[in-house]
Amino acid sequence: MVDPGKPASLTWQRKINSEESVPQEFVPTFRDCLRLASVIYRLWKSIREETAQGRDVLFNPFGKPLVTSGHGVPLGGIGAGSIGRSYKGDFRRWQLSPGRCEGRPVLANQFSVFVSRPNGEKYSSVLCPENPEMLKESAASGIASWDWNLKGHNSTYHALYPRAWSIYEGEPDPELRIVCRQLSPIIPHNYKESSFPVAVFTFTLFNSGNTAAEVSLLFTWANSMGGDSGLYGGHYNSKLMMKDGTHVVLLHHKNANGPSPVTFALAAENKDGVHVSECPCFVISGGSKGLTAKDMWQTIKEQGSFDCLNCSETSTPSEPGSCIGAAIAASVAVPAGSTQTVTFSLSWDCPEVSFSNKTYYRRYTKFYGSNGDAAASIAHDAILGHGSWDSQIEAWQKPVLEDKRVPEWYPITLFNELYFLNARASVWTDGSPPMHNLMAIEDQKFSLDRSKFKIEKAVHASDHNDTAVNILERMTSIFEQMHKTVGANSAFGSNLLQEDEENIGQFLYFEGHEFHMWNTYDVHFYSSFALVMLFPKLQLSIQRDFAAAVLMHDPSKMELLHDGRWVSRKVLGAIPHDIGLNDPWFEVNSYNLFNAGRWKDLNPKFVLQVYRDVVATGDKKFALAVWPSVYVAMAYMDQFDKDGDGMIENEGFPDQTYDTWPVSGVSAYCGGLWVAALQAASALARVVGDKGSEDYFWFRYEKAKAVYEKLWNGLYFNYDDSGGRNSSSIQADQLAGQWYARACGLKPIVDEEKAKIALQTVFNFNVLKVKDGRRGAINGMLPDGTIDMSSMQSSEVWCGVTYAVAATMIQEGLMDMGFQTAYGNYETAWSERGLGYCFQTPEAWSTKDRYRSICYMRPLAIWAMQWALSRPKPSQQVEGRPEVKEESLLRHHMGFSKVARLLKRSEEEAPRSVLQMLYDCTCRRMWM
Repeated sequence: MVDPGKPASLTWQRKINSEESVPQEFVPTFRDCLRLASVIYRLWKSIREETAQGRDVLFNPFGKPLVTSGHGVPLGGIGAGSIGRSYKGDFRRWQLSPGRCEGRPVLANQFSVFVSRPNGEKYSSVLCPENPEMLKESAASGIASWDWNLKGHNSTYHALYPRAWSIYEGEPDPELRIVCRQLSPIIPHNYKESSFPVAVFTFTLFNSGNTAAEVSLLFTWANSMGGDSGLYGGHYNSKLMMKDGTHVVLLHHKNANGPSPVTFALAAENKDGVHVSECPCFVISGGSKGLTAKDMWQTIKEQGSFDCLNCSETSTPSEPGSCIGAAIAASVAVPAGSTQTVTFSLSWDCPEVSFSNKTYYRRYTKFYGSNGDAAASIAHDAILGHGSWDSQIEAWQKPVLEDKRVPEWYPITLFNELYFLNARASVWTDGSPPMHNLMAIEDQKFSLDRSKFKIEKAVHASDHNDTAVNILERMTSIFEQMHKTVGANSAFGSNLLQEDEENIGQFLYFEGHEFHMWNTYDVHFYSSFALVMLFPKLQLSIQRDFAAAVLMHDPSKMELLHDGRWVSRKVLGAIPHDIGLNDPWFEVNSYNLFNAGRWKDLNPKFVLQVYRDVVATGDKKFALAVWPSVYVAMAYMDQFDKDGDGMIENEGFPDQTYDTWPVSGVSAYCGGLWVAALQAASALARVVGDKGSEDYFWFRYEKAKAVYEKLWNGLYFNYDDSGGRNSSSIQADQLAGQWYARACGLKPIVDEEKAKIALQTVFNFNVLKVKDGRRGAINGMLPDGTIDMSSMQSSEVWCGVTYAVAATMIQEGLMDMGFQTAYGNYETAWSERGLGYCFQTPEAWSTKDRYRSICYMRPLAIWAMQWALSRPKPSQQVEGRPEVKEESLLRHHMGFSKVARLLKRSEEEAPRSVLQMLYDCTCRRMWM
């Protein structure tokens, strides 16, 4: 049994009265704005058009979300919405509905304590320091009338996700130590409780005095989803008692602005020695009639409980402009020198998630139903089960905390970076198809603009003993099914499950606080190590979705922000940039800065992740199900090998995850990923028993590897071979292909000595030359030791990339160098000297200590370091070149080429106005 009053051996800590730095955002220069003027105009126009139709936008620089500091461990399981909490104790950053985030704290949501002793001494306080916002709040009858006496000088917050401990040393009673342990059920390999929208708070009360202490703990909650939602009116509260005597108060929130209603539940454990009472409704502000917040406070302060209140089971609905709340109290006697515990829980039930005309149910409804009446049961079950959850979390974390190979900051940061799994509006469905408006589906036209005749002709002209023929037949089948079922028109990976395989639902998470795209794949490439290590079934679910998306085609046009061209939203064979925004799985690829269909990193990243996931799980059924998509993804890339040397070439624009950093020709980043993907495709072919493809992709691998070696200059691999002004830039992420190949247990794609020399160069230049190595690895450095200023992104530090580079170093045996590199992230984001990024790690920061894109997905890549440290033995490993027969190679090359020709896309461009073309051209000439 884990002691809830004792924090873990290593935790992230802050004094409750301390103040964090307020993050400073990156601000484009006037020159940047002029250079990007045409992009900014198109973005502004797109935002206007999308919002007029009631649609979310992928990025809105004109309406930035509230950014604050002082965040702590968020509440709730995965994919059911989350509520943030600061280390001071207030509840903030409400993300209960996809795409909506209310950053301001709801100040009525608090824990408070009341203590009385036999000698007449009494103490009372909200367990949160006074907030200046309260001075702007309500009248004397509101929460400003409560006792905000906590100073926090001797009180400390400890965090180790998904748990946190607030320790109040002698506050408000100098002889009473209070520890509040907060826990959410994030439990690796647990696909039930980990989905629950609930948090448990266990208070441990230690009385060091010579007299007994009568202690009442109070939990108050506003009927609100953050922001102004509590003022809409029509909300009401109720109370009930479970069969075992557990007391529950319910807050029924009627949402007037679109999302489905939500019900909150506050519960307190009713056990021997603990007396529970409740105040089901009090008025926080406005004209609703009833007990005021001040009256409620005075009652518990004077009486020690709410037993004297004569409250109805259900309150009357609140008036518009008025906010109501509820409270539950637990009272206990703590004898001198002894300890008592009191447990509360908070749950919320918001079962539906809606996108476009479709409604999905969250994963937890699989266990509690979808009627919206489960909050009380969830809160009750959490009180019963939290001890077991705590033990499982302890067993998971303890070996990592005790690993003597690593510095103390590392395991703390490793676990706390997982905050992103539930802090950014993730969605985990129950796996069933959506309820939808069929007319809306029928209006969405999906078709292959390659004719069925061409595909069938290619099939009949081929040798039927061939993988390529199987793929072509699969494409024909896709064409025939396109209009038959809703699922065929979508990236629903559950269609790839075998009859005996469990459907654990589908998972969505946003790229970041500011970038609203679900499952952004080029970024997920980095962050996916967290999922594959902790929740591998969720990772496979995401992979199936993208495997389905490879074979999906959406010819509807979208305008590119970069140059105004109109291109197909999603082309057959290309991995989409993301799984969508307003209609995920059905309208994929919401990204429109550049044409993601011509990006060079997405398809190789898919192939590498698939093989890595097969290595991690040993799931051959998964490998067989996605193998056709892997083959097609590789064939699609053939069009980007312009000179037939086996190596893909970048096309002179930022056709990769670094989407403001142009690259041309053979490149270290995309080229390395391609080489590694060819080897992974060969290895995966071996797993599925496709000997011909195994040999063919291995042959292609060795051919491409020889070309890639030409980028080597003796110290590192050049950024690209174009001979341009930044071709010789030292890219921190230049060995991304080597990183993944090693992570998969494949053969290294570059010589071990060259890898070490390149990483030493990156360390000497990209790491040590930036604030003495205390900011991570900057993306681009020039050989003369100056920062590559050719683009915004080349001059940034990307936190997630820094973790990936550190993982690469560890894999190459450079462990000390890897931890020194990653320490810059800790120093910047998590240390007390840092920039206020705790529990909201951004994508990037500049050398001027300004962030870009707060609360971002990529920093989950720290789990790639843990993967490198723990290195599971691969279930399959290529130990040399397979025997290749020339005659079989020719046959497989012909089949592969036929598929590739069918997938080849011509450049798409819609006519632009003369004025628009002149304006764009002038901007480029003046400012590039």
